[in-house]
Amino acid sequence: MRILFDNGTPKPIAARLHGHDVSLARRIGWHELQNGELLAQAEAAGFDVLVTTDKNLQYQQNLTGRKISIVVLGNSQWPDVMLLVERVVEAILAAKPGGYVEVEIPHGRKKLPRLI
Repeated sequence: MRILFDNGTPKPIAARLHGHDVSLARRIGWHELQNGELLAQAEAAGFDVLVTTDKNLQYQQNLTGRKISIVVLGNSQWPDVMLLVERVVEAILAAKPGGYVEVEIPHGRKKLPRLI
């Protein structure tokens, strides 16, 4: 699966996507593209999933007929995302062509102390 991380998507998530091709919009020069352009470029390049933190994407773009799946993270702060990273990975791996899913990640979750 080819996965594109938009600006703001925590890079450490990529380490959990073994066997998949993960690219960063910034590294391939797409970091300044507007959402519509980014979606068009990603689809043309054969990406299967766009992972973003832009919750407004579904309202700003007509997603009907898109081939690429979109996974939106509800929070881009790695300490918060890290606690629910498996949920994020599951959403990415379950993505279907043309799909859209938001992964809710509350802000400021505290990791509970480990009991011995």
